[in-house]
Amino acid sequence: MAARNTARKRAFQILFEADQRDADVQTVLADWIRHSKSDTRQPPVSEYTMELVEGYVKHAPRIDELISQYAVGWTLDRMPAVDRNILRLGAYELVWVDGTPDAVVLDEAVQLAKEFSTDESPSFINGLLGRLKDLKPSLRRDEA
Repeated sequence: MAARNTARKRAFQILFEADQRDADVQTVLADWIRHSKSDTRQPPVSEYTMELVEGYVKHAPRIDELISQYAVGWTLDRMPAVDRNILRLGAYELVWVDGTPDAVVLDEAVQLAKEFSTDESPSFINGLLGRLKDLKPSLRRDEA
């Protein structure tokens, strides 16, 4: 599933860029799409990347609430931006996307942390997303 791996990485990059620029996530997504169409060196933005980014946007307040609630000892603002955005993406996919096994979501988030963040980040991200995985049935019930 290299295509999904790439889609997740691009979705993370879009969320991270929006966070760093303090820009609207959908505006950054639109910029990425526009650049991919006008610059042949830019890979296209896949449907799954768009689905992940748009899904995060739809549930952003709830996702940030969950991360804040279960990130023991860390506020969302104090958390490294890379970790915050990996968690946002992972939380969306874990709680609201049915087609991806939970273990894959956790593994992919940990891999992003290994590639883009600190040595401590993979275990932090794995632990927090693992907690959300355990709570997933009740989290989904809360949404209904």
